[in-house]
Amino acid sequence: MTQSASIRPARARGAFPTAAAIILGVGLGIFFDGIVLHQLLQWHHLVSNWSPAGTVEGMEFNTYWDGMLHSFAYVCVGLGLFLLWRASRRAGYMWSGRRLAGALLIGWGGFNLYDGVINHLVLGIHHVNERVDRAQWPIYDAGFIIWGAAMLLAGFLLLRGGKAEAGSEL
Repeated sequence: MTQSASIRPARARGAFPTAAAIILGVGLGIFFDGIVLHQLLQWHHLVSNWSPAGTVEGMEFNTYWDGMLHSFAYVCVGLGLFLLWRASRRAGYMWSGRRLAGALLIGWGGFNLYDGVINHLVLGIHHVNERVDRAQWPIYDAGFIIWGAAMLLAGFLLLRGGKAEAGSEL
């Protein structure tokens, strides 16, 4: 006995490709961090607390590691786009702008939480704004972590709302 496509559950028809959008969100989050905080504002570099950028050698070292970070971001964006494209070619996927926005925010917010907690607090390889007095670094780091947590929470809420929306279409 087979069920018709119209009454099969969403998972059987092909759920939204959440993992692909999360990977894309990670890449977009890394690009935002690298472009805005590293390049435009020049508040820090990936390893600027380990190797200050005040010398030519230090700046070369930091630029290299910023490039490695951007290379990883490029891979995440490319992989996320490829996986979304591949899923778009399959029949029956449940596309939703709300779910896409939620998954992107989960990826971006997850990157911010990882970066803020691991790189800023645990490893201390850089802090959000190293141009201000050292006593203010924890304030910027806390703001970055809170921003990441807020994006992650908003992403989960949007994703959950998108799933409920898709479930009502069955």
